[in-house]
Amino acid sequence: MRRRSVLLAAGAAALTGPMAGRAFAASRSGPLVDHGTAVDLDGSGQVDLSSQVGALAPLTTGTVLVTFRTTSHNQAMTLISASDPTTPSSNLTLNLSGGALQFSVRRRGAVLVDVMTRTRYDDGRQHTVAVTVDATGTRLHAGGQMVFETAGRPFFGSVSGLTALTLGANRDSDHPSGEWFFTGTVERAAVWDRVLDAGELVAQCPRPVVADHGRISTILNSDTPATWVFTGDSITHGAQHTNGWRSYPEHWTERVRWELGKPKNRDFVIDSGVSGATGAELVSSFGERVTAFSPKVVSIMIGTNDIATSGLGLDAYRADLLSLVGSVRALPGSPVPVLQAPNPVDPAKWPGRVALSGYARVMGEVAAQRDVVFVDHYDDWLTGNGGRVPLSLLNDGLHPNERGHHRIALKMIKDLQIFDSGSRVCTLSVP
Repeated sequence: MRRRSVLLAAGAAALTGPMAGRAFAASRSGPLVDHGTAVDLDGSGQVDLSSQVGALAPLTTGTVLVTFRTTSHNQAMTLISASDPTTPSSNLTLNLSGGALQFSVRRRGAVLVDVMTRTRYDDGRQHTVAVTVDATGTRLHAGGQMVFETAGRPFFGSVSGLTALTLGANRDSDHPSGEWFFTGTVERAAVWDRVLDAGELVAQCPRPVVADHGRISTILNSDTPATWVFTGDSITHGAQHTNGWRSYPEHWTERVRWELGKPKNRDFVIDSGVSGATGAELVSSFGERVTAFSPKVVSIMIGTNDIATSGLGLDAYRADLLSLVGSVRALPGSPVPVLQAPNPVDPAKWPGRVALSGYARVMGEVAAQRDVVFVDHYDDWLTGNGGRVPLSLLNDGLHPNERGHHRIALKMIKDLQIFDSGSRVCTLSVP
């Protein structure tokens, strides 16, 4: 196991008191424990912070936060755990289970709380996750945004005899040397005796996500049914060019309605894509294409026809996207918009649409301006093929074929944190 120093999140710089694993006297603004030295763990090591567990043992409310990167897909990986190492199954643990974020509290084998997200965080990217507990319940957060909540509220004080505090493993009498070892880098672990507010949670994240990303994660993690609307042009429609295979909304349907295990498969996915549609047409038919379905999430992929339609240019495209985002958020329940950039096309066959890169750029600018989740397929296709248009993903040089649609679905699945190497959708190989 080796150690290396890293810079902390911008928000952490304002916290007072020593860093690098030393606890300091409680203040209103500072954590009780703050281990700020990055530690690389190889699946067999751990960091012992047991000298600091006494400050945490009485807590009935507070915040636990960890910033990390994984380098494996181990089934169980501990981020931080406080335990009674002389007793079986007496612990408070924040960990990854199959990549999902899991928070559990057990007392002498009795499970007091055990909650887990459907969203996953073992993708090798930097994530900051947190659990907050107060009198109203327990909430899990990722990227500064809440992604799950439950009414249960056990915390450190619910487990008697806590004498061990470890990063990267859990310890009990059955596993005195540790279990559920973490593989990757734990960059920071901190515990407060109070619940950080929304702004503070964001400030603790080196890579915060937009609020809408958190709202989508909450929908995915909730057992409450939701309706997803995918709208756009012929690419979303999926007509003809998929050669009998699933379109990208259909792949999403299988992943969300079946594989994620949401109760009774009651999430509904509506494809209202229409061949030949433009942003202007989508604005004018918004009522029948979106409003009619009472959505919780609305995915918009548009632009491939805008570039080839007289009278429509980048300025009109930008205005249409802004209108669509505003219209989605103005619907009852304030649904979540998702903007998805169109894929690149074969310049030899479609020279008039080569400038689609400009439309992808404008969509990204609108997403940033309005804090919208943006899935950039244009960049993904080029980056994954050495900067060239991957012709093997296209059926006629413009419309994605069956492989192209799976690539679009996979990008969306990864960006929205539900990739799973055990999923048939995620690992589908199209010949």
